[in-house]
Amino acid sequence: MPVVSRFLGIVIAMYWDDHVPTCFHAKYGEYEIIVQIATGAVEGRFPKRALRHVMDWHELHQDELLANWERCRRKEAPIPIELLE
Repeated sequence: MPVVSRFLGIVIAMYWDDHVPTCFHAKYGEYEIIVQIATGAVEGRFPKRALRHVMDWHELHQDELLANWERCRRKEAPIPIELLE
């Protein structure tokens, strides 16, 4: 599972064999969510503050996330994405 970013204790990753729709995974402690890149729809549970950070980051880096998702689908390493500041 390639990690594309880490910030504030949150790890953002994409799976090599992930399925459509395009998505990324976020982990924070024992919590994990899946976020659809195009819509921002979230599956799973996350603390409110951590979820807000992930969604802010998602909004800032949507194009980079889509490009990395395509890279992962081709079995290429993703390009790291800036952390949330």
